[in-house]
Amino acid sequence: MQRMGMVLGVKPEGIAEYKRLHAEVWPDFLALLSDHGITNYSIFLREPENLLFGYWEYVGSGFDADMGIMAASPLTEQWNLLCMPLQQPLASIKPGEWWAPMEGVFHLD
Repeated sequence: MQRMGMVLGVKPEGIAEYKRLHAEVWPDFLALLSDHGITNYSIFLREPENLLFGYWEYVGSGFDADMGIMAASPLTEQWNLLCMPLQQPLASIKPGEWWAPMEGVFHLD
């Protein structure tokens, strides 16, 4: 199992819509995540900085392959068309990133 944390900004004018979308995530999209090893997924919002902190655990056996399949899914494409205009990537992201990955520095079970 691999724990993953990531951070992303959200536009102030997009917060209410972002919350609404995530209160009503499509069941098929949730199944796509689960089918490709994503579990224990949470997103937290920090205001007034308007930062999103995402956490998930990957329990699959081929992370790059699973991420590729999910990225190519029409469901992911449709979800991103709704969410990405509401988001604001951090200035420090690297090419190809959207959510900025974070280094795990502590864990307690």
